[in-house]
Amino acid sequence: MQTKLTQLLNIKYPIIQAPMFLVSNVAMVTEAMKAGIAGCIPALNYRTLDELRAAIKELHANKVEGGSFGFNLIVNKSNVKYKGQLEVLCEEGCDFIITSLGSPEETIKQAHAAGIKVFCDVTDLRFAKKVENLGADAAIAVNNEAGGHRGNLSPEELTGLLSKELSIPVISAGGVGCKADIDKMLSYGAEGVSVGSPFIASVEAGVTDEYKQACVDYGAEDIIMTERISGTPCTVINTPYVQKIGTKATWLENLLNKNKKLKKWVKMIRFSIGMKATEKAAKKATYKTVWVAGPSIEHTKGILPVKDIVAKLTH
Repeated sequence: MQTKLTQLLNIKYPIIQAPMFLVSNVAMVTEAMKAGIAGCIPALNYRTLDELRAAIKELHANKVEGGSFGFNLIVNKSNVKYKGQLEVLCEEGCDFIITSLGSPEETIKQAHAAGIKVFCDVTDLRFAKKVENLGADAAIAVNNEAGGHRGNLSPEELTGLLSKELSIPVISAGGVGCKADIDKMLSYGAEGVSVGSPFIASVEAGVTDEYKQACVDYGAEDIIMTERISGTPCTVINTPYVQKIGTKATWLENLLNKNKKLKKWVKMIRFSIGMKATEKAAKKATYKTVWVAGPSIEHTKGILPVKDIVAKLTH
C-alpha cells in the first residue's frame, strides 16, 4: 500500500492513528509504529510541558523502521499552552505535527525550520487552499463521518474535491473502520487515512473498560451530534445519560451567544465544562457518561491490541 503518505512518513501502510483527546497515549503510538503506521497524540493530553517532553523522548526511544509519530496542536487562542507546546516539539523533534482549529502559519514556519512535517485539518476547499499556500505538507480532509468535531461534506465529496484542487497530498479523516473503507477513500483520491474511533477499544488506550466496551456494544446508528460538550456540534454515543440531558445548547447559552461581547466567554466556559465532563467519563465509570466516538465503531467487535486493529485495517 505505497502512497505519497507512506513516502512522506516512511511508513508501511498509509494510515495515521488519529490524535484523540484523553484516549491517545505513548503505548498506543508505540504499538502503531511497530505495526507499520503513524501514530499521533494531542499535545493537550499532557498537563505540563515537562510531561510532553518526556513523552516525546520515550517515543524517540521506541521508534522503529516503518513507523512514525507526531503530535496534534490546537493552534487558536483557546489553547493558552500552544506556543510552549510548539517550542517543545521543535526542540525535541517528531516526524509530523497535525494542526487544528486556527491558522497553522506559525506552526508551519517553526516546524519546517526544525525538519518537522505539518499536516492541517480542513473541512472545506477555501481553508485547504489557505494551508497549501502557507506551505502545509498535506491536508487532512475531515468529513461528515469523523468522530468528535466533524466536517459537513461526505468523504467522497470532500476528498474528491480536495484531491483535484490541491497539489499537496490529501489524507481522509472519518468513516474508516475496515480495509474496504480504506480502499474506498484511496479510490476517491486520498493518499492515506486518519483513523480514530476503532482504536478507542484497544487494549493500550488510556480510558476505562466501560468506554471501550461501549464502542463494542454500540454501532453507527447510535452516534449522534451534541452541542453540550464544547458548544460546537460533536459526535457522541447516544447513552441514556446523553438522552436525558439532551443535545442542544440551553436557552441561557443561546441567549448569551447572541451578545457579541459575551459570546466568546460563553463558548470558553462551555468548552471548559464539557471537557471536564468528557475527562471524567473517559477516566472513571459514572452514570453521567459522555463518550465521544464516530460511526466507524460499527466495525468494532471486541477490545483488541493495537497491532490486531491495524491488521484488520490492512488485510
